[in-house]
Amino acid sequence: MPIEIIPFERLMLAFIPTFFVIVLMRQWDLAYGKACYAVLRMLLQLMLIGYALIMIFDSDSSWMTLAVLLLMVLASSWISLNTLNFDKQHPDFKRRLFPAALVAILIGGGLILLLVTQVVLRLEPWYLPRYVIPLAGMIFATSMTSISLAAERLQSELNQGKTYTEARAVAFRTALIPIINSMFAVGLVSLPGMMTGQILSGVSPFIAARYQIMVMCMLFSASGITAALFLVLIKDKLKQN
Repeated sequence: MPIEIIPFERLMLAFIPTFFVIVLMRQWDLAYGKACYAVLRMLLQLMLIGYALIMIFDSDSSWMTLAVLLLMVLASSWISLNTLNFDKQHPDFKRRLFPAALVAILIGGGLILLLVTQVVLRLEPWYLPRYVIPLAGMIFATSMTSISLAAERLQSELNQGKTYTEARAVAFRTALIPIINSMFAVGLVSLPGMMTGQILSGVSPFIAARYQIMVMCMLFSASGITAALFLVLIKDKLKQN
């Protein structure tokens, strides 16, 4: 059975509880403006990426795919450092840490993407955008989150007087918490997006489960390798505020 197309008028109904949460945030004197901005940005980004992916998939160009991957790496590397607190004495701190985040995501996420697309899936052609771009998105987003968590925790532990080795261990463990929790919950508490999408499109649950196993291993590896690389690369750069 083909997946049902959601009409726009019914899609708008999903914003009713979203609006309720924003109103609640306003009543409780929270940063509801930031939430509104996040919802509007999410809406705009997803609408634009929908049109962009149609063009990318139809282009069948390896250069187009590589350009999209490069943009993903650059954006995720920069956003990953948003959790750090930068004092007035080090206004360029984020810029100085950016190369470390870039190298960590490029190596940690890039190697996993190569393994999955070229060894596990054996894509033909190797740059098949319908597979490469969604998988890259999952990998780089997970890598970005792991760096954010690791960097924030490392800075916090160092500010409390911990040694780098002690802080690194705590930071690395923190970076892996989301993916480890997901691995505990998958199949029991939740059916991840990729598996749900495949089942809704008519794929056998057994086949969908194999893909999801690949995805979970992929995300765990990317998260761990990226966080570890980042923590090593910034050893002499991350200073206490």
